[in-house]
Amino acid sequence: MMAGLVGFRPPGYDRLPISIPLRPDGRETAVNSQVRESDPTVRALLIDINGTIFDHGIAIEGAREAVNLLRDRGYALRFLTNTESKTVEATLESLSACGLEVDREELFTPVVAARTLLEGFPSACVLSLMSDELRQSLAAAQPEQESGPTHVVVGDCQDVLDYPLLNRAFRAVRAGAELIALQRGALYRTPQGEEFIDTGAIVAALEYGTGRTARLLGKPSSEYFGLAATSTGFAPGQTAVVGDDATTDSAGGNSIGATTIQVRTGKYAAQAAAGLAKGAAHTVDSIADVPGLLAGAA
Repeated sequence: MMAGLVGFRPPGYDRLPISIPLRPDGRETAVNSQVRESDPTVRALLIDINGTIFDHGIAIEGAREAVNLLRDRGYALRFLTNTESKTVEATLESLSACGLEVDREELFTPVVAARTLLEGFPSACVLSLMSDELRQSLAAAQPEQESGPTHVVVGDCQDVLDYPLLNRAFRAVRAGAELIALQRGALYRTPQGEEFIDTGAIVAALEYGTGRTARLLGKPSSEYFGLAATSTGFAPGQTAVVGDDATTDSAGGNSIGATTIQVRTGKYAAQAAAGLAKGAAHTVDSIADVPGLLAGAA
């Protein structure tokens, strides 16, 4: 599975360099104030969490050691999740409880993506459809105001959504506010098997009622992956995306011209059986094999 490390060029992604040396040059710090595009060497990794680092809350064998080795080699790391129902602090606590210590700036969620995007709009007035905790997290960058929204952000709102709030969002979008979706899941199931309507269904209702299409800031949108890559200080072509889901991780990575690595853990088996596990530049057994792949090991 190690063949083809150099010269990989996914169809349709002309931004990816013709030759991709995959060993980092020294231990240079990845974070920089500007995105550096001159060197095509992979310098940063966007690593999926669920199914790649953990499987049902249990660390995949060799995952923590692989992460530590990648850090030691000087790669900039971002840990990606599509979960928008938890604050950054709560997610960091959950990861720590599972044995993975992640710095705050290394975690990239849809809420972080939205906050990053909105920082580019200093005069933005944001109407948030999300829990009070998440609203406060978003407000750290863009305080919500009471009138004239320029953006409507829809996340986990099961505890706060009512018809007046939904209709206010509808009217704001009809009046010109941009509709932003943190994810498009239609439903979710609890470990006990109970099903609940999810964020994507609320977004779909607003899209149908307003005739507008939401801007997606979760997987597999290219904007989500592009913002995550940019946060490392490196260009997408200097980034590798590691994940178990071909339809979100590999697809999102390919959409920004990053090197894509699929692991045979998590969703891989089910997707392979359905013929969906394709599109990644490289496939390895687990994240434990990624340091060797990047170092050019046989």
